Amino acid sequence: MRIDSGVDGFDELVGGGIPEGRLYLLSGPPGSGKTTFSAQFITRGAMRGEKCLYISMHETRSGIASDMEGFDFGFKRALGTEGITFLDAFSSDGKRFFGLPGERRERSSLSNRIVSFVQSRDIDRLVIDSTMLLRYFLSDDEDTLIQFLSSLKRTNATTLLISEMTDPSAYTDEHYLAHGVIFLHNYLDDGGMTRGIQVVKMRGTDVDTDINRVEFTDEGLHVHPGTPPGE
Repeated sequence: MRIDSGVDGFDELVGGGIPEGRLYLLSGPPGSGKTTFSAQFITRGAMRGEKCLYISMHETRSGIASDMEGFDFGFKRALGTEGITFLDAFSSDGKRFFGLPGERRERSSLSNRIVSFVQSRDIDRLVIDSTMLLRYFLSDDEDTLIQFLSSLKRTNATTLLISEMTDPSAYTDEHYLAHGVIFLHNYLDDGGMTRGIQVVKMRGTDVDTDINRVEFTDEGLHVHPGTPPGE
């Protein structure tokens, strides 16, 4: 079964929707639209009565809500419903759940808590922002992240992992483990900033791997299938 991403035009690139229950990596440079894409994804799930979880490692609930206020897709309204659980790593609740970076803890304890939370709440859509900061909260052992992502893949949640990677040709463990990789591009030229989106891979799906134009609109990100950036 495929689910609506919530991003206008994107589903046309991936066969009509994202295969549900899988793990996806959303990468790109700062300002390329990763948080907006994720907020649209979570909002669409909440609007459809799905159980959604947004885990932020660097931004507060009110901060993201404020950032999304300029758009009309209804993130702040959805955030106020029971459909979205928001875990902020630096809130009082978040500190109890995550601990603090650098604290000594039992190996894999945080990853186990997140996976258990997802399973016990029957989470349908999950966003984790971001993988770079997640590493600071996990054990120093590289295998811990691999085991965590492998465990997430065995849940029923459709998961978006936000990555700060700026080079789509530089691969990490997350790229290999994910069922799909979506890359957002920024291009600075004489006319200003133009943006593109590229589906690098999506298992089991005949995807358009070209870079397509994407822009910020009042309704959030809007993808123009078949149109290169700058056109």
